[in-house]
Parts: sequence; C-alpha cells; structure tokens
Amino acid sequence: MTDETLRGDLHRVLSDPALFSALGGIRLRGYQLGPLRAIIRAVLSGTGGRFAVLFPRQSGKNEIQAQLEAYLMTLFSAEGGDIVKISPTFRPQSLNAARRLERTLERHPLTRGRWRRRGSALMQLGRASATFLSGAPGANIVGATASLLLEVDEAQDIARDKFDRDIAPMAAARNAAIVFWGTAWRSDTLLAREIAVLKSAAEVPARRAFVLTADDVAREVPAYGEFVGEQVRRFGRYHPMIRTQFFSETIDSQLGLFGEQVISALIGTHDYAVDPEADVRGRYFFLIDFAGSSETACGGGTDGDFDRRDRSALTIVRTEPRGETDTEAVWLVQRRFVWLNRPLSDQVADLTALIRLWEPVRVVADATGVGAGPTSALIKAFGSDRIRPFIFTAASKSRLGWDFLALLERGRWLEGTAALPGDEDQLVYRETFFAQLRATQGEVSAGPEKRLRWGVPDAKLHDDLVMSAALATVVDGDFWHGEAVGDYGYAPDPLIELDRGDS
Repeated sequence: MTDETLRGDLHRVLSDPALFSALGGIRLRGYQLGPLRAIIRAVLSGTGGRFAVLFPRQSGKNEIQAQLEAYLMTLFSAEGGDIVKISPTFRPQSLNAARRLERTLERHPLTRGRWRRRGSALMQLGRASATFLSGAPGANIVGATASLLLEVDEAQDIARDKFDRDIAPMAAARNAAIVFWGTAWRSDTLLAREIAVLKSAAEVPARRAFVLTADDVAREVPAYGEFVGEQVRRFGRYHPMIRTQFFSETIDSQLGLFGEQVISALIGTHDYAVDPEADVRGRYFFLIDFAGSSETACGGGTDGDFDRRDRSALTIVRTEPRGETDTEAVWLVQRRFVWLNRPLSDQVADLTALIRLWEPVRVVADATGVGAGPTSALIKAFGSDRIRPFIFTAASKSRLGWDFLALLERGRWLEGTAALPGDEDQLVYRETFFAQLRATQGEVSAGPEKRLRWGVPDAKLHDDLVMSAALATVVDGDFWHGEAVGDYGYAPDPLIELDRGDS
C-alpha cells in the first residue's frame, strides 16, 4: 500500500466519526450519530452555539461522549485545542469520565500510545487536551478555558446559577460549542431550561436539541426495549423514575405522588378479616407507625382531635403470589388498628397480644423518636429476627417513598372490598387511607441524589396510615408463599436499579 493510499484512508477515517469509531472497535448507532455529527460540524466550522442531548438511561450517552472527545483530540492533536468537561461531582463522575476517555484513546489504533495523562483530570494528545472538572456548587473552577468544546454532563444535576456564573464563561473567549448532556428530571433544571430555549429559538438554523426516548432506542436495539419493558413491569409506567429516566418526560419539583388512576385500582376481591386464618399463618406481616401520647395529648380525644392529630397505626397484611411463576408478592390488607392519645406502654401491651394472636412472620416498626422505646420492648419480647426496626431519616424516607410508589403503581397493594357487620371502621380506615394518598405531596431534589421529600401537608389528615403501609417495602421481595428468598432488608432502591450499567 502506497503512502498516498494510506493518507487517503486516514483522511477518509478522520472525515467521518462513524468510521473513526469503527476503527476503534465501536459501532455507533444511528440515534447516536445524529447529535455527534451536529456537534462536530459546529466545532469544525467555528460557529459554536449550544446543543442539548437528552438520552434515556443506559442507552449509550457516555460512549458518544468518549468517542466525540477522542475524535476531536485526534483532529486537533497537531493544531491544538482544549475540551473542558464539567460533571456534577469530581469523585466519582469526573474521574469516571476521564477513565472512559483514557480507555477509548488506548483502544484506538490512531491514538494508542500517543496520549498522556497529566494528574487525575487532564488528558493530552499532542497539543490537544481534555480537562475534567467538578460542577458542584462549591467547586472553584473559574479560569479554565474551552477553545474547542465545553461539555456539561448530567446537566440536570448542575445548578443553573453555577453554570451561568462559573461555567458558561469558559467558552466565551473562543466561541466554543457548548453541549448539555443528561437525562430528564425536574422541569426547572439547567438541562430542561436549555432544551426549552433551543426548541423555541426560531433563528437557530440547524437542529440543536436531541431528545430521545426508550422507544427511539428500542427501534434500533430491541434488547433495550425488553430491558425497559422489565423496568416498567417492576416500577409502573408512571413512576417518576420511569417517566424521566426512560421516556424523557420532565416532572415538576412539587408533585402529587398518587394519582386517582393508581388509587382506584387498590381495591381487591377479599374482605377485611377479624381474626387470622389458620391456613394463612406464616404470611402475615405487621406494619407499625408510632405516635406517642405526648404527640397527641391535648385533652380528651374527640372526633375533631381524631381527624387533626397523628395517631399510631398498625396495618396487618398478608402476602399472596401474583401468579404461579411470579415471585412478586401482592400485599392484601387484612385489618387496621389505630390508637389516639394512648400511652405507649398500653400500645406495647396491645401489640404484644396481637402478635401472639396473628403470629406475623415479620413486624416492621417505626423506631424513630417515640417509637424507639416500644420497638425495643417488642424486640426484647419477640427477638430481632421477627421485629425489624425502621428509622426515618431523609435518606431512608426518600427510599421508602420511591419504593412505595412503585409498589402501588404495580397494583401490588390491595384493600378489602367489605367488612363484617359491626366492623365497618375498617372501611372508614380504608377511605382515610385513600384520602391521605390523594393528599400526599412529594418534592424531589435537584441534585444527583434525586431525594424525595414526601408526606401529607394537610394537618387535618396527617400521613399515619400511609407511612404504616409504606413500611411493607422494607421487607418486600424477601418472602414468597411465606418462604424467605433472601436476607431481609430494604427493598431495592429504584435509583440504583436504573443507574446500573452505561448511561
């Protein structure tokens, strides 16, 4: 092969990012090439401008970024140029991004052995460089300059004022292109703002906002559609995580968690029970949300007080398999007990008698604040194998809320249809539970934690029955037909489930 032929082949490879990536062993998909080529055209033409790329989770967004960075560094290795990439955190996100680029450069035959790493966050190829920085609110990153490209990764988790004040000026001196990468989250995030601006800008001559959904990806990758279908099956199509992470639908920072469509599907075909059934023993669970008498003591417990103040709530449930081959449990509510302004010692006595009568396989008890004492007493009486304490913190309550939302979205919590004569208070509790669900509000954080603050803001309702029911998720998935299927513990965090693999 002549030198002229080699030069021709090299020119052909460097003229097309798809051929460049293929030479490095990566075949980019059609939905990846659209934004990649648009960004490269803007860099090479010097027109700059802003781009927004919103991909569903685990659809290859990180791979596009690494290929884009390696391609531009190769093109500008002789001339020189700087890429700056901002991530919400330095550890692990910026370091992970640097490692992805390192692997790409080492794998590609045109760059293997030619690149250098300077420190933990600077990659060099000839005279071209890529710098990886944190966009956390307190990060001191003023002074970095992007002459080729400024990337803002997971832009939904970067504060808008941080970008406007400290990050955007990095591209000003050389009119570098700016790319906002991410997945959908709140409607008030930096990424959502940039997409809205780009979509409404009539003067922009070319497409600059690329918003894909799981359906777009599945058309090219059927296996991805199967993966997302499984996530929808597990969490429900309208779970906020499914809506945002896979279908690119933004949500408001304040949202009603449980819609009428979910609530209307919560009534099953069974009746509320007065006593335990002999053939169901081993499948009962107790879920206890405590409120001590000091929290409710304002005089005598009138009907008005009953509506206004938090109460201790016990929800007795049993599990049934959803189908012969389905390991998911359906939770059937058997009975509720509610105590208002009752001394904790008397509540413990009542619970002790009920545990001996119903013989639950597990008791999940709120051990926060006033609940610590009665939960400790129950552990002493029945052992830590049966009594599972749950302590409410900002993190644990957030996880509880996401998991409970998924449980209800999937129709895996069922209330009774009727109660025996004289036991109609169970129907009153059911309707109060539904009213609390309708009133439950959630506030999701803007940062990478995606923390959920949730509860019932209406002081007349409170959230005792909802919190009691939500405790089912603490042991959900650990039992099937009453048989343990693993060490009991918290139900899986949807965020961990959705974030596994390449994003």
